[in-house]
Formats: sequence, structure tokens, C-alpha cells
Amino acid sequence: MFGKLDLYIIKKFLGTYFFSIILIITIAVVFDVSEKIDDFIEKDAPFNAIVFDYYMNFIPYFANLFSSLFIFISVIFFTSKLAYNTEIIAILSSGISFNRFLRPYLISATVLALFSFFLNNYIIPPANQTRLAFEEQYIRNQIVNRSHNIHRQILPGQYFYLQSYTVRTKTGYKFTLEQFKDGRLVSKLTSDQLKWDTTLGKWKTSHYYIRNITEEGDEIIKGTQLDTTLNILPEDFERRDNIVEAMNLNELTEFIEKQKMQGAENVVALNVYWHQRFAYPFSAFILTLIGVSLSSRKRRGGIGIQIGVGIALSFSYILFMQVSTNITIGNGYNPFIGSWTPNFIYSIIALFLYKIAPK
Repeated sequence: MFGKLDLYIIKKFLGTYFFSIILIITIAVVFDVSEKIDDFIEKDAPFNAIVFDYYMNFIPYFANLFSSLFIFISVIFFTSKLAYNTEIIAILSSGISFNRFLRPYLISATVLALFSFFLNNYIIPPANQTRLAFEEQYIRNQIVNRSHNIHRQILPGQYFYLQSYTVRTKTGYKFTLEQFKDGRLVSKLTSDQLKWDTTLGKWKTSHYYIRNITEEGDEIIKGTQLDTTLNILPEDFERRDNIVEAMNLNELTEFIEKQKMQGAENVVALNVYWHQRFAYPFSAFILTLIGVSLSSRKRRGGIGIQIGVGIALSFSYILFMQVSTNITIGNGYNPFIGSWTPNFIYSIIALFLYKIAPK
């Protein structure tokens, strides 16, 4: 199934990739330590927590974040070296077609794409839970919710409103809960304050007023304090934007559905992030094809020009992906189109470069 050529290229590809990963992660950790050392000292972060809770979980997150870039640089580097040593000319002159030459590259790209997808969706999210918990305790400032006029649909037909909410005290002000049935309002609860009772695990309303609308007439209920169970928790007001990094694919899908039901404003951003879970691993094939097509020709001046062009292309791809994401979120465009447009455009570039590559 695998010949010597396949094993040789796969070994070169994966070896260069993991070597570059280790090298850049080492540099990233050194810079990160120098940046956060003051926070660690100021908040008395334990050494074991810094090493095992933060950096052991930071490394796979950072490596996967720039996986596509490392794949591209690896392909450019070792393929340019093969071309410079005239190994590619010898391979093609022996009767092996360029398509056959590409096979071990695509096998390696498949391995890395599947590895990235599995890491990003099932391994890194639980690791991120530990990392983010460490950041909340020792690095980040306390969460302050500055949202006002919070509207949510917490259950079908049940609408929740708060004029404001304070994270520190877990207290909301000017609370309203409306219940609709068949498009008609059947009950409305209003109160001055809604506070989370940590002992009972329930919400308590203060100075409440309930109006039940029936066919016989309105029923009015008043009181000073009322315990109530709502399909919303204090954590729903305290989540940071990066909380989705700690969710696996199934949890993220369920979270998006819940946010849709509640009418949250971040649904487009969440859908973009969901599509990126698939789009980023797929980019391994595109960047591999671009890298081989660019660097398989021996050029004057050595491999420096090829590496430079390759790095420029890879950074342009990452920049385009980021710009496309921001435009999609900012304008509410289709998340699928926003997430996959860079892959589509660079697929065309890859096919063009493949067509003009020496065969």
C-alpha cells in the first residue's frame, strides 16, 4: 500500500510539522510566561496549577490554533529542500506522475486534518475548561455584566426581561416574566428585584405582582417575596465570549439551539464558530496543495524565496479568514458562506497553482 517514496515523504512531512510545532510552542510559552509572570506572583498562583492547569492545557490549544499555518510552512520548507536537491526532478524523471507524487502529501494532510478536528471538538474543549478556570482565578479581572434591558425567551411561550443585572450579587432589577399561549398573554409576573438564592438554588422575587388572565376575568396576586424556578441560571449572565472554546461539538450545537430559542444576539457568531470547527481542518488540504505546487520547482537563489512566498500566502489566508469572520458577524451574513468563503477562494488558487506546477 505504501512504497518507499510514500513513507519517505510522510516521514518528512510529519517530522517537519511536529518539529515546527514544538519550536514555536516553546517560544510562545516563554513569551507568555514573561507576560503573565506579574499576575502569577500578584495572585499567588501555585506552581503546580501554572504548569498542569494552565500551560499543559495551553499548549494543545495554541498548537491547534495555528495548525494550518504550521502545515503550510512545513510543506513549503521540506518540499523546497527536495526541489533544491533535485530529488523531485529525479522522482518525476523515473516515471512517477505528479499526481502520484502528491499522494503521500494528501495522506499526511488527511491525518493532520482528522487529528485537528478530533482535538478541536473533543479533546481541547475539556482542557480549555481547566485553562479558562485558571485564567478566571489568576489572570482575568472579575466579570462585570454591563448589559441593560435583557430580553430572553427561556421556554417556548415564556419571555424573560430584566432592566439590569449585577454579576457580583447575582441580582437583577425590574424583572418581568410573561407567559403566552396560542399567541395570547395568559400570565404576567413583575417584581422590583430578582435575586439568586445559592442555598436553595432558586430565584427569589421581591415585591411581586402577578396578573393571570382567564376567560372569567383577571386574577391578581401580590406579595413581598416569592421563590420561583426559571430556565435560566446566573451562569447565563456570567459567560465570557470565549466560553464556547470549552464546549465540544455536541455541547456547542445544543448551546446554539438554546441561544436561538432565547433570542440571543450572538447566534450568528456562534454559528460562525461552529462552521469553523469544520472549515479550519479542511484548510489542511488546500494549504498542502498550494505548498507543494509552489515549492516543487527548483528556483535560483535557493529556498528562501519559496519560503517567503509561502509564509506570505499562509498569513494572507489567516487574515482573510479573520476578516471574513468579522464581516459575517458584524453584518449578520450567512455563517456558512462567511466561514467557507476563504476556503473556496484559496481552493481556486490551489487548483491554479497545481495546474501550472511542473509535471
